[in-house]
Amino acid sequence: MSCHEIEAVRLGLMNVLGVEDANAREHAEKELEGHLEGPIEGLVEAESLAEIERHLDAALVDLEEEVATMDAADPEYDYTRGRLLEVRNAERAIQRLRTQGSSIVDGLGEAHDTLHETFPVAE
Repeated sequence: MSCHEIEAVRLGLMNVLGVEDANAREHAEKELEGHLEGPIEGLVEAESLAEIERHLDAALVDLEEEVATMDAADPEYDYTRGRLLEVRNAERAIQRLRTQGSSIVDGLGEAHDTLHETFPVAE
């Protein structure tokens, strides 16, 4: 078993942020071979943070269902619960990234307004 959700989020973020790391991409793609369906595929192909959030939410639902149906004595149970925690952490990280991005956009708008207030443009 592997943490496909985390590798898929990494690939989606690489798309969104324009990260060109061929080694990381190749490694993640190998990990995901045979698992590109549903939310995992959506995460890999995401081109916006909103898409990542949507597909990550769906992946969380799937993972929560998997944990809920597992027997606590199953040797994979603890690992799967750990995956769930890490995917929730990834979800919070994406939310922080969106919040920070919005703050940057707002700050640029304020800088633009300040520039025009300081140096009025005659029309």
